[in-house]
Amino acid sequence: MGAALIDLNSGSGFVPGQAPAPPSLNDLIDAGLRRRAEREQRRTYLGGSRLGVECLRALQFEFTGTPVDPGREFSAQILRVFERGHRFEDMMAGWLRLAGLDLRTERADGRQFGFRTAGSRIAGHIDGVIVGMADGSPCPIATPALWECKALNNKSWQDTRKKGVTISKPVYAGQIATYQAYMELTDAPAIFTAINSDTMEILVEEVPFDPALAQRMTDRGVQVLEATDANELLPRIALSRDHFGCRFCSWQDRCWRLPA
Repeated sequence: MGAALIDLNSGSGFVPGQAPAPPSLNDLIDAGLRRRAEREQRRTYLGGSRLGVECLRALQFEFTGTPVDPGREFSAQILRVFERGHRFEDMMAGWLRLAGLDLRTERADGRQFGFRTAGSRIAGHIDGVIVGMADGSPCPIATPALWECKALNNKSWQDTRKKGVTISKPVYAGQIATYQAYMELTDAPAIFTAINSDTMEILVEEVPFDPALAQRMTDRGVQVLEATDANELLPRIALSRDHFGCRFCSWQDRCWRLPA
């Protein structure tokens, strides 16, 4: 067996006569995040939070666990952004309770509230339910109300504040309507809270139940399940891979090698 080749590329960190430089702390953190993500069990169901994704083919790839294109895996930075969202959700829950609201975020056994339908092939877990004021005083909002929380950067937060979640964030709106329907929380508007991750401003929006939107989301989920069961590939959303949604798709190369 021949000797191993030494990497002499510029930037490799190799200096003749010296041991390779140890990984930086950032490198170690990133590697740990990726290892943790690899250990996490893949969903075996179609997430209710994802039914509003613009391209049904992308949603089908996601549901079936189709490997993403090489190099399009979630970076460690994106994994940190995901974790930030969970931490902000916990903070917002605490602030709502400090405001006196009776917010329920988990069952007695510690599990999240959620639903399953279509033989458990479509499922979702909600952030929480506001049931009133903790001290029994009159509540400033109608209850029980679905609570949904997001963390957004300043640009996204400002757009949502200006246009409302239904127009600015249709995927979130579809998630809210779906959760309201399946959790039977349709009588009171959902409470959507968004934290500006740059300024820490809070956006609170009441979102009335939209039955037509909830039905469209369910229909989309069923369409993905039926196509997958029939071994059929759903059509892509665009005529060109330069379409905005395609440019950032994790399956762009795979998708455009396949029939339309």
